[in-house]
Amino acid sequence: MKRVGAVDCGTNSIRLLIADIDDDGKSLQHITRQMQIVRLGHGVDATKRIAPESMERTLKAAREYAAACSEAGCESVRFVATSASRDAQNADEFIAGVQEAFTAFGTGPEVVSGHEEASLSFTGATGDLRAEGAAAPYLVLDIGGGSTEFVRGDGDVEQSHSVNMGCVRLTERHLGGDPPTEAQVAAALENIHAGIDEAAQDVDFTGISTLVGLAGSVTTITAHALNLSEYDSERIHGVTLPVEGVLAACTDLVQRDREQRAELGFMHPGRVDVIGAGALVWRSVIERLVRDSGITHVRTSERDILDGIALSQA
Repeated sequence: MKRVGAVDCGTNSIRLLIADIDDDGKSLQHITRQMQIVRLGHGVDATKRIAPESMERTLKAAREYAAACSEAGCESVRFVATSASRDAQNADEFIAGVQEAFTAFGTGPEVVSGHEEASLSFTGATGDLRAEGAAAPYLVLDIGGGSTEFVRGDGDVEQSHSVNMGCVRLTERHLGGDPPTEAQVAAALENIHAGIDEAAQDVDFTGISTLVGLAGSVTTITAHALNLSEYDSERIHGVTLPVEGVLAACTDLVQRDREQRAELGFMHPGRVDVIGAGALVWRSVIERLVRDSGITHVRTSERDILDGIALSQA
């Protein structure tokens, strides 16, 4: 058994998983899982630079995670940075700061391609599905802050595509109203539908048996569809829900203003302003899969790119 640390630094959040990899190299025992909303990608879509305050928040979290990995006795750590770090002109400064934080592990951030990001997400998300014998092929959808990954496969990745449409990026581009106006929603949907069409050039949406959604937007929408009074990862992970209920939850979150969203007991404060965009993406993808594959249910997974990053160190 090997103890490892995995860090996923995205546009909206930075997350840590410390886990033990079983001797078979295919399964994990979670030790701790942490998340901080740091909004590394705030403004990057417009300025192409990481803002100083965003850089400071993220590097502070990185130092805290490095300390946690040391205290837990991790043998290795892999730090993966995604959309914001690919887009920013001052990414070198961010990379140097992370390298300093993780000096003890000789680790720096890997600014992975959209394809590798998709592959890691698929590996993390589908372990439970395969173990349960869930019907394949699977379509895994990972909605991030800056990008969304579409991954199709069975035991392995068969097709994937990363689109620059995430909940932070779409909010900054289109959804300035509180709540957003019909015109703003229409503009966001035009962007989203174009992104789905782009993904469809590489990923076949027909014949999908199981649609799996990952990341904070999807898990938050699932909590709403389940009418949870507080966030409960055990109830959220692995749940399969009828399409109608999930679509209704998406629409309701889009229509609420920020104060109404903040009152929901399961809502993380860092998602209040961007959950509407995430809901529009999830709703649009579900509607497309209803049309193209006739799906009637969707599944939510708390296992995601973090698990894939950890398993990659087997």
